[in-house]
Amino acid sequence: MPTDSHSHVLQLDIQGTPQAWISPEQAAVHHATGSVAWVDGAGPLRLLRGGWNVAAGRQSQIEVYPIIALAGAPRINLFDVVPAFSKRKLLRRDRLTCAYCGQRFEERELQCEHILPESRGGPWSWMNLVAACAACNGRKADRTPEEAGMPLLYLPYVPSRFEDFLLQGRHIRADVHDWLASRLPKGSRLH
Repeated sequence: MPTDSHSHVLQLDIQGTPQAWISPEQAAVHHATGSVAWVDGAGPLRLLRGGWNVAAGRQSQIEVYPIIALAGAPRINLFDVVPAFSKRKLLRRDRLTCAYCGQRFEERELQCEHILPESRGGPWSWMNLVAACAACNGRKADRTPEEAGMPLLYLPYVPSRFEDFLLQGRHIRADVHDWLASRLPKGSRLH
């Protein structure tokens, strides 16, 4: 079986909530310990071979699928966990589009812009940041959008768990991308 260049596995809890990206070897450990409840994907990601069973005369093998769900009850409700913030994820959430002029830019040309300015107590959070080009960010300066006469063209939001895994920007297999995309909230900008 050829090695897939998209070599990470999406680990889910038993309910299908994304938990982490793991390596095929970590997934194999879950298979070997019997903690995998179900798998998904268009086909195996890798076939890992282990030692030889002398009595049976065969080598152990584990097919690792690109999506695995672990058995057992999750310790915490992952939907209550706010996804970690990063500039890259914010710019992808906002589709590389300036919240003020509506133009699309290259990632390197955009900035994280505080709706309530940081100097006035505005936090670095999903709900207070939008993508902005340098010109609009400079024009708005240390004012709110209302004070600057620059209304937001779209509103900020906290990405869902499924959106967060897509926003991380990994090169993932099409079947894993489709699996995550099919579970996006109705109003997601990632549709």
